[in-house]
Amino acid sequence: MKIIFAGTPEFARIALQALLQAGYAVPLVLTQPDRPAGRGMKLHASPVKQCALEHGIPVVQPRSLRLDGRFPEDAAQARTAIEAACADVMVVAAYGLILPQWVLDAPPAGCLNIHASLLPRWRGAAPIHRAIEAGDARTGVTIMQMDAGLDTGDMLLCEAMDILPDDTTAVLHDRLAHLGARLIVQALRQMERGGLARVPQPKDGVTYAHKIEKAESLVDWSRPAGEIARRVRAFDPFPGASTVLGQENIKLWNCEIDSLEGFADVPSGHILSISDAGILVACGGGTLRLTVLQRAGGKRLAAADFLRGFDVRPGMVLGSVPRDGAAE
Repeated sequence: MKIIFAGTPEFARIALQALLQAGYAVPLVLTQPDRPAGRGMKLHASPVKQCALEHGIPVVQPRSLRLDGRFPEDAAQARTAIEAACADVMVVAAYGLILPQWVLDAPPAGCLNIHASLLPRWRGAAPIHRAIEAGDARTGVTIMQMDAGLDTGDMLLCEAMDILPDDTTAVLHDRLAHLGARLIVQALRQMERGGLARVPQPKDGVTYAHKIEKAESLVDWSRPAGEIARRVRAFDPFPGASTVLGQENIKLWNCEIDSLEGFADVPSGHILSISDAGILVACGGGTLRLTVLQRAGGKRLAAADFLRGFDVRPGMVLGSVPRDGAAE
């Protein structure tokens, strides 16, 4: 079986590596154009492109696949490459471009997507972040037959896993990436044997995982402690939960729920106490102990180290981040 692979970040690279290790022929890889990154803003190849080049696989990086869009020359080049590959199926994982109908119809077996949620819950761009943010107890991976809708295609395989109490998006991402890699190999094996059944998604339980925006990082201390703690975990590594003390921007990378009961006479964001164990903060409901923090331009530090270089005292009040900056 010959496979065209379309993907961009590390989540997709792990799947591509698994397909190659399973012995599948991959004559073509589609990935996003190189992007500037780092302090020097130099162009960097995506993890999928790096993997493809290491294995000598031709790579095409269209800015769009719409033949009638802004970059028709890119789409035409991709179409020529896809047709020349003569693949049986396309596997898609976190690619980042919408596939028009001509792409969906190009391989005889269509396009299979590795989606990091239990569909139909968390269709869309950020299913891992949103599952943690919402306090879901479980998530998983769905292998889906792609159609023209947003993650609406028939389900082919699905496997669940627990979301652990201390899971961040970074940690859960890695577990799901390996699960997705295993499931796509399993799906293709079953397809080769003719035993891959298509199951329409339920009409009930549909939710959408909208793209994470930097503005969401601002901590609203009037919210319950449990909700804020989930957002801290959900926004690690991007965009990071943010607050401000005085004129200083601070990122919050880890915290512990100290109490679920609040203080009626203490304003939200009020620092109640400090110790090497962390900074205790009053929330709209309950209290949080901030245990890993980062100043602008600095590194992530445990609370004890953070407090040695920053004047923090009980009675100070944490607020939202000014519009013009945040810790990087």
